[in-house]
Amino acid sequence: MPSEKLLNYAKRLKTMSHIGLTYATNGYEVERYKELEQISLEMMNLATDHPLESLSLYFNDKKEYITPKVDIRAVIFNDQNQILLVKEKADGKWSLPGGWADIGLSPTEVAVKEAFEETGFIVAPKKLLAVLDKRHHPHPPQLDYTYKIFIRCHITGGEHTGAFDILDVGFFDQNTIPELSTDRVLPSQIDLMFEYLYHPDKEAIVD
Repeated sequence: MPSEKLLNYAKRLKTMSHIGLTYATNGYEVERYKELEQISLEMMNLATDHPLESLSLYFNDKKEYITPKVDIRAVIFNDQNQILLVKEKADGKWSLPGGWADIGLSPTEVAVKEAFEETGFIVAPKKLLAVLDKRHHPHPPQLDYTYKIFIRCHITGGEHTGAFDILDVGFFDQNTIPELSTDRVLPSQIDLMFEYLYHPDKEAIVD
C-alpha cells in the first residue's frame, strides 16, 4: 500500500480513537480505543518512518492553532418541492441530514454518507449552496466555533431506514416545517434552501 494512502487511513483511525476515548463510558471501551490508537500510531510509523515515541509525543503534546469545526448538511428535495428533514434523538426536534466533517472525507462525501446513515437514501451531490459562519446567525450559544456547509443533493436510490440517533424522517412543505433543532439549523436557513429550489441559478452564499 502506498505510504500516503496508509497515512490517510492511520489519520482516520487516530481520529476515531480520539473520539472514542472522548466519549467512552466504561473501562472496556477505553481499552479498545487505546488499542485502536496504538494501531494508528504503528501505521503512521510504517508510513513515515518516524519513531513511535516521537509520534506519540507529537499527538499528546501538540498545541495547534485552534480552528473552527465544520458542520455539513445535505439539502434534499422531492418531486413535490418538499424538503427532507430528520428528527434528532438528542432533542426530539428536526434538522437537515448531516453532522461534523470527517477526517479523510471531502465535504460532498460527508453529505452523502450522513444522508445515507440518517435516512437510508442514496444521494449524489449537486451544488454547494452556502458556507455560513454560525456566529453570524441566531443559533443558541455553543462552545464550538462552527462553519456550516449546505450541499444540495438528489436521491438516486435507497429507501427510508432507521438510525440509532434519528427518531423519524420526513418530507415537508415550506409552510409546514416542524419544530427545528436550532443548534443544527434555523428556520431562516430552511427558507434560504427553498430559495435555491425556486431559483436554481442563485449563487452560493458565503458569510
